[in-house]
Amino acid sequence: MIIIGVGITVLAVLIVGIVVARKVDGDSANFLVAGRQLGVPLVAVSLTAAAVDSNATVGNTDLTSQFGFWSGASLALGLALCLLLTGLFLAKPMNAMKLLTLADFFRIRYNRPTEVVASVIMILAFITLLAGNLVACGFLLERFANIPYTWGVVLAVALVLAYTIGGGLFSDAYTAAIQTAITVVASIALLAWVALSYGIVIPEGMGPFDLGQLTDSAQGAPINWATLIALGIGDIVAIDFMQRIFGAKSPKVAQQACFIGAAATAGIGTIFALVALTASAVLGITVDDGPILFTLLDEYAPPLLAILVLSGIVAASFSTASGAILATSAIAVRNIFNVRRSVTTGADPLLRWTRIAMVPIVITAVFLAMRVSQTGILLTLAFDLMLACLAAPFILGVFWRRPGVSAALAAAGVGFVVRMTLLALTPTLYGVPNDILYIENSIVGAGFDGWATLVSGVIGFGTYAIVGVVHRRSEREITASERQTEQLAAEQRSLEAAEVPAR
Repeated sequence: MIIIGVGITVLAVLIVGIVVARKVDGDSANFLVAGRQLGVPLVAVSLTAAAVDSNATVGNTDLTSQFGFWSGASLALGLALCLLLTGLFLAKPMNAMKLLTLADFFRIRYNRPTEVVASVIMILAFITLLAGNLVACGFLLERFANIPYTWGVVLAVALVLAYTIGGGLFSDAYTAAIQTAITVVASIALLAWVALSYGIVIPEGMGPFDLGQLTDSAQGAPINWATLIALGIGDIVAIDFMQRIFGAKSPKVAQQACFIGAAATAGIGTIFALVALTASAVLGITVDDGPILFTLLDEYAPPLLAILVLSGIVAASFSTASGAILATSAIAVRNIFNVRRSVTTGADPLLRWTRIAMVPIVITAVFLAMRVSQTGILLTLAFDLMLACLAAPFILGVFWRRPGVSAALAAAGVGFVVRMTLLALTPTLYGVPNDILYIENSIVGAGFDGWATLVSGVIGFGTYAIVGVVHRRSEREITASERQTEQLAAEQRSLEAAEVPAR
């Protein structure tokens, strides 16, 4: 019964995504940024659906039950902080630039080599993010449909690809309306059921007001702060979030949508963390039996509630996966292989090749999901890379005009080397065994977990600032940047003019 109910939800999402796909009309601008036509409701729900994915629900509950509120809720609260900061400082200027991908910013602000380097890092990070969502879907299908984990991962990505490859951001935004509505209702219903059935029980030292989790290393404070900072700051360089911001019809719409998404994400994440604390305290559920949330829904919750919550998890995971597939493929084609949009010479090459690139992207993510079957750590690791490598060139680069190409490339290179080195040396990653890349050594112990993220981030930002101060942006770089901005504006004008007869 449960899997049938979830299947109906998935079918509804597929139908809406495929029907909306006709809005693309053969134009990559419609495919990548929904023709820049989205209003506050659609941008807000798509940002919320992207933030409240399987990592912020399933990963959240697993970590909360083991280590406390701030260990798990930080996944959602970090994402909420990211949307808040983006709304305050970046949504308006980013929307006003009329970009097709976030990597376009690195070409305009710096140069072509910086664009390529940033694109490679973004692709690596978002394939990791995509894999994390596929892991949760694989476990869900294994638990409730008796489908082997590997085939569950393949099935999940095939379903997401089916509508993403057709409708791009249009399909993502419209399906997100269904996905977010289900998730919000499911969260409230789950909290109400737990409160009425068992009360809200918080084990001693593990609640939201037990701030030792943020001040005491023995209680995981470095890991919790690393999660908040990696997601709150590193996730600002989120290509899927930015893709939705680019699709907003105006800078004000983009900003308002970020604020709504931040509030919704924080609320939903807090609910799932409180549910996890009660489930572990009252029912004695542990991760030894599989994901906490799945055990609670399968063995204790009423069937209709289980259907609703699981539908919300699957729907939110699909939205995040869809955005990651779309944005990653677009960056690979446009910013690495330099394919440009065209609406005057037959089929739009950027549209065609972006769709083709989705296939190798999802194959790589499936391979990673089979290699590392963890949810929360894959999400946070993705933005560890962004924090260490690209957060400074992007965030500081928007407002601080002095640093140039040398500062951006130095930050990306040094940040990447430091973060990957510390990853290879640290035996645990956010409190769980490092199954991604670990070289046995006696130099670094488990106590350095969390600090690796913070140290890498500080070094990345420090490198950018120091090189930027020492090596000022040259007049040649400034001129080249202005030329790129003018070319982008001219390209936009010419393409809009070419579209008028077709309308």
